[in-house]
Amino acid sequence: MDEAATESRKYPPGSHPDLPPPGLSTGPLLWIKDNLLGSPTNVILTVLSAYFLWITIPPLVDWAFFDAAFTGESRKACKAQAPGACWAFIQSRIELFVYGFYPKAERWRVDLSAVLLAVALLPVLWENVPRRAKLLLFTCIYPFVAGWLLVGGLGLAPVGTDQFGGILLTLVIGVTGISFSLPIGIVLALGRQSHMPVLRTLCIAFIEFIRGVPLITLLFVASAMLSYFLPPGTNFNLLLRVLIMVTLFASGYMAEVIRGGLQAIPTGQYEAAQSMGLGYWKVMRLIVLPQALKISIPGIVNTFIALYKDTTLVIIIGLLDPLGIGRSSLADSKWQGLSTEVYIFVAVFFFISCFGMSRYALYLERKLDTGHKR
Repeated sequence: MDEAATESRKYPPGSHPDLPPPGLSTGPLLWIKDNLLGSPTNVILTVLSAYFLWITIPPLVDWAFFDAAFTGESRKACKAQAPGACWAFIQSRIELFVYGFYPKAERWRVDLSAVLLAVALLPVLWENVPRRAKLLLFTCIYPFVAGWLLVGGLGLAPVGTDQFGGILLTLVIGVTGISFSLPIGIVLALGRQSHMPVLRTLCIAFIEFIRGVPLITLLFVASAMLSYFLPPGTNFNLLLRVLIMVTLFASGYMAEVIRGGLQAIPTGQYEAAQSMGLGYWKVMRLIVLPQALKISIPGIVNTFIALYKDTTLVIIIGLLDPLGIGRSSLADSKWQGLSTEVYIFVAVFFFISCFGMSRYALYLERKLDTGHKR
């Protein structure tokens, strides 16, 4: 008599207890079997990957943590303490990395702007925030509030934008470009699909020009050549020129991302909305754009991340972002030879920022998923 028949005689019908599934049919063991050991090729790649991690991660951890020096007045002092990384350099320059050359007495304005930025992002990122309608109003006026706090005027001491640097400069350029490129990109995408020939031609020309010219070229135009096209004696702030160019550059790419979402909307959606008597703007605002933006989330976030990382290009026109601050700090004879620490610090900063954006995008995709598969 087989084992199944013997087992069935132990329990009356309907009273057999639930038993756990076999060990390799669910859970981590199943994932390991399917993804790491599912075929001879996977086994070989798994072994090679494990070996590569074994020979790279322990030495890296030793260099970065266990054999590192966290205090010291110079590179020589660090090496006298430990043979690993010299994080004392980053610690001694941390305020410069964060605030750039912003006056110490006024740095509370930068801190306040950062806190208000978090408040302004809350109603945009989460729907269930209390008093969301009022917070959205504050979100709309935040760029002007932050500009007043950082630049000064109207009761605050003026601070020149040439004193912006480090993480402050990166956030100013990144947040400004991200905030304004999305609405401008939506307008350009709608204009490219417009039935008005002049408007459509202008939008297409702008988008194709932006996509055909590298950002570094536009930054050179903003920093050096733009003055030739302005009236003599005109003083056009360099940071403002960079913000305009970065925003327009990101808008051109954003327009194509949004256009892809618009083209994915079935024609029946437009026809159904028009049959209900809705006008063009109501159709776009209530029906088409919400669906198109949902479809375009991966592309939108990808463009945001690319824009955020491209802020490092401003170093070529004399603006010092975290990378520029690190490179200029290495000119000090006390800290020469610590470029590895600088690049790792900057890389970790950008990784944390970009990884946070990508994870929020995944959360938003899961939240908006209706389960409809086409």
